[in-house]
Amino acid sequence: MAKGKRYSVKFRRRREGKTNYKKRLAFVKSDLPRLVVRRSNKYLNLQIIDNKPNGDVTLAHFNSKNLIKLGWKHSSKNTPAAYLSGYKLAEIALKNKVKEAIFDMGSYTPTKGCTIYGALSGAIAGGLKISHSKEVFPSKDRIEGKHISDKLSVDLNKLIGGKSNE
Repeated sequence: MAKGKRYSVKFRRRREGKTNYKKRLAFVKSDLPRLVVRRSNKYLNLQIIDNKPNGDVTLAHFNSKNLIKLGWKHSSKNTPAAYLSGYKLAEIALKNKVKEAIFDMGSYTPTKGCTIYGALSGAIAGGLKISHSKEVFPSKDRIEGKHISDKLSVDLNKLIGGKSNE
């Protein structure tokens, strides 16, 4: 490790590759809450976070594990589950008077049609105003789960009340 008076150690989260402080500063300057989507091996975690001087405040959150309680009998990490999680998060956020946000996908590589964009699509369909490009969303067939099973498509429509993604 470097030594000397002029050497300064980088922030721990930057050294670990967890936080990109340039991006974070841009989010803070926008003065809007962030829609944060994070994946684990089994679930998706979605949060609406507001930046405050004393620290970040979570305004709304939804974990795809909660879909099981709502009657979802399928995987909690696939694209239809991500769409449904985004939709449910938007419902919670609107109850908490959050109408607009910016999308924060962290350090994930942006890939057209990925699961994280499925969650963004669901949040927009749920009523949140988020700046986006429709080109990156998964196809309607993938969101409805037709590439997996016909049963999945029926279950998705039951949980969102028959509304479509556009």
